[in-house]
Amino acid sequence: MKTLQRTALVTGAGQGIGRAIALALAQDGIIIAVNDLSKERAEAVCQEIRELGGAAVALEADVSNSDSVDQMFQQFFSHYDQLTILVNNAGIVQTQGLLEITQESWDRVMAVNVRSVFLCSQKAFEKMKIAGYGKIINIASVAGKQGGGLLGTSCYAASKGAVIAFTKGVAREGGPWGIRSNAITPAYTKTDMTAHLSPEKQEAILKMMPLGKPGRPEDIANAVVFLASESSDFITGEIMDVDGGFMRD
Repeated sequence: MKTLQRTALVTGAGQGIGRAIALALAQDGIIIAVNDLSKERAEAVCQEIRELGGAAVALEADVSNSDSVDQMFQQFFSHYDQLTILVNNAGIVQTQGLLEITQESWDRVMAVNVRSVFLCSQKAFEKMKIAGYGKIINIASVAGKQGGGLLGTSCYAASKGAVIAFTKGVAREGGPWGIRSNAITPAYTKTDMTAHLSPEKQEAILKMMPLGKPGRPEDIANAVVFLASESSDFITGEIMDVDGGFMRD
C-alpha cells in the first residue's frame, strides 16, 4: 500500500467522547476534521488541537441530513485530498419506554444514531474504495447487545443494535477494497450526557461493572486510536467492548 496522508473525520466531536477522540487522534499525528452541529464547539476543539501542534478544520453539519452530509464532505475534500479514517460518533440517548415514546422521538433517534452512520459511511466508503484503504469506526453501545438497561431503553438499544449490524455488513463489503469497519461499545461513561444520573443510579450501574468505576471519554478515544492505526489492519467486523467488564458474559 502506498503511503497515505492520515486524515480523520469525527462526527459529533464538539464535546464529550467525540472531543476526546479528535484530540487523541490529533496527538497521534492525524489531521482532523471536527464535525458538530455547533460551529462554535467544533472551532473550540480545533483550537485545542492546534495548541497541541496539530492540524484541524471545523465542519458544521447535521449528519442526520443527507444534504448537510453532502456539503460536509464537499467541504472536507476542499481541504484534503483523501479520507483515511471516519469515526461515526454523533448520537443521542432516548430514555422513554416503549409505551411512552412517540413516533417522532423514535424517528429522531434513528436519524441521529443510525441514518447518520449510513450517510457518512457511504460517502467515506466511495473515496476509500478508490484509495484501496480506509478505517470506519462506529461508536455503538452495550445497549445494542443487551437491549438497553443502563441509560437507554428499547428505542436506543434498537438504534445501537443497528449500528453493530451495519458495522459487520460494511466489514464484509469493504474487505476486498482494504476498508476496515469496526465498532466500539462503551458502557457507562462520564460525559455531559450522563451527568444527570442520580447517585443511586450511578451506584447501581457501577455494581454491574467489575472495575467498579465509570469509563472516561479518553478510554473510548484510546480504543479508537488503536483501531485507526496500522496495528489493527487485520481487524475488521470487530465489536469492541470498552466497558469496565460489563459485558463479560
